[in-house]
Amino acid sequence: MKKTLVAAAFATLFAGQALAEPVTYAVDSSHTFPRFSYNHMGLSKQSLQFDNTTGTIVLDKEAKEAQVDISIDMTSVSTGFEAFDGHIQGEDFLDTAQFPKATFKSTKVVFEGDQPAAIEGDLTIKGVTKPVTLTVTSFFNGPHPMMKKDAIGANATAVISRTEFNAGKFAPGVSDEVTLDISVEAIAQ
Repeated sequence: MKKTLVAAAFATLFAGQALAEPVTYAVDSSHTFPRFSYNHMGLSKQSLQFDNTTGTIVLDKEAKEAQVDISIDMTSVSTGFEAFDGHIQGEDFLDTAQFPKATFKSTKVVFEGDQPAAIEGDLTIKGVTKPVTLTVTSFFNGPHPMMKKDAIGANATAVISRTEFNAGKFAPGVSDEVTLDISVEAIAQ
């Protein structure tokens, strides 16, 4: 009888409590644009972006855990000037003939309250992998206003050294320090 009462008490306690499952979100390539900027010989700040990014984000809101797995098509670099696109894709910089993809895979997502504040992970560019911490500057998780599906929207930033990724031609005249500014949208699958 006592075992039955204990079992009934636990059943009552957990009845109606749905345990949240991790949700997988696919990156929306039409609204995800990793950008990078650098100082160009003290003359100006140059800002470029990549136009083709894919990947997944897995979010477990209840456990406050997440995973990020992103792939960037380095041949989709957009400078606003076609000839310069080719220059940036050359061996001295991105070397897209040999390394057409860059990747970021999270190793840890740090939450503050219910929202991610930082994403620690491994960034691979030109076959070189380095740890990078992205600071999350904005985060949204809820219904997409048009698609009526669960969605994620976020912005994150970090600073890297391009010489560490074997892309340091003309440094320090053209700044070695590169600021990454990533905007991402992803839709629940």
